[in-house]
Amino acid sequence: MARGRGEDGPHEVDRWVGRRVCEQRIRLGYSQSDLGNALGVSFQQVQKYEKGANRISASKLFEIAQFFKSEIGYFFDGFTGAQAGVAEPASGFSHDHPSTRQSLEISAIAPRLPVRQQKIILSLMREMDGASDDDAED
Repeated sequence: MARGRGEDGPHEVDRWVGRRVCEQRIRLGYSQSDLGNALGVSFQQVQKYEKGANRISASKLFEIAQFFKSEIGYFFDGFTGAQAGVAEPASGFSHDHPSTRQSLEISAIAPRLPVRQQKIILSLMREMDGASDDDAED
């Protein structure tokens, strides 16, 4: 097994932390080049960090947190992976799609809308995705 890789690719913690770096970078309006310049690495290296393909060292994670003015714990918030001694590892992800500026904006605006409007938008998004309202839970 390659270092940092499970049978199905990058370790779920590395993917989770990478996704959180990506989300925070987008939320704060930085490009991958901006972050790479701050860390002294290429934007390609930032891409690999964000995908979890390359692990972020503790020192780089510290630098990222300083650059974003975030707590290091932010990058692990919400992770629900396997606990020590548990035979079946649980995935920390609710989806495997990268965050975009638009998806982050949607998630920020949605809670401010009345429930009726949220339901209309959700129905439209499900229709666009090919899922029917009958397939969804309320």
